[in-house]
Amino acid sequence: MSSSRTPHPPSPRLPAVIFDLDGTLVDSEPNYYEAGRRTLERYGVTGYTWQEHSRFIGIGTRETLETLRDQYGIDAPVDELLAVKNRHYLELVAAATEVFPAMRAFVERLRSAGHPLAVASGSSRAAIEATLATTGLDALLPVYVSAEDVGRGKPEPDVFLAAARLLGTDPADCVVVEDAAPGVEAARRAGMRCIAVPYTMDADRDGAVYAAAGLVFAGGQREFDARRAYDWATAGS
Repeated sequence: MSSSRTPHPPSPRLPAVIFDLDGTLVDSEPNYYEAGRRTLERYGVTGYTWQEHSRFIGIGTRETLETLRDQYGIDAPVDELLAVKNRHYLELVAAATEVFPAMRAFVERLRSAGHPLAVASGSSRAAIEATLATTGLDALLPVYVSAEDVGRGKPEPDVFLAAARLLGTDPADCVVVEDAAPGVEAARRAGMRCIAVPYTMDADRDGAVYAAAGLVFAGGQREFDARRAYDWATAGS
């Protein structure tokens, strides 16, 4: 005997949300600046400024050090510089790392609703693990990808695509949350929707890149609204 009931359509899958770490979830840029300054000072380079550091916000640590090594004519290999900077950074992370409150609320809301979540960062694995553990975010965001795990850093899409694979999610079903132009561009190349929360924004240099994001909080963290971000990320799901 057949049933005349109309079958229910399958429930749509909740979109996965992939977070950048530094400058997006946590205010770690001051720590990265200080770690870079101490590293350069060890190799005889003094006077490294925040303005110089700001050029590298959103760029992976290895790529940053490759550029600085060439710029200042440092003889040490990049791997050595990377180890020195990571050591300084881990010391600073243990002392103080701040999670942006509205961003934590956003993560908690997504987690409670059952969204697949991950972190995709240009930082080293050790730095990611230390930051997540120090802030307690590791309980909310146990899945992460480091630039060390892929061939290319942002603005290439590799870390985001790797995160999607770990979550078992199609890139088209992912939303990226980013603070920097290279990350926004990486999300675009990955075929993912993007929420941009600029840490700093040079309108002339970065405006066109940020404009490609589906939702932009131009005022950065002071303007970020977890409810608005959630409603946009889940629209149509």
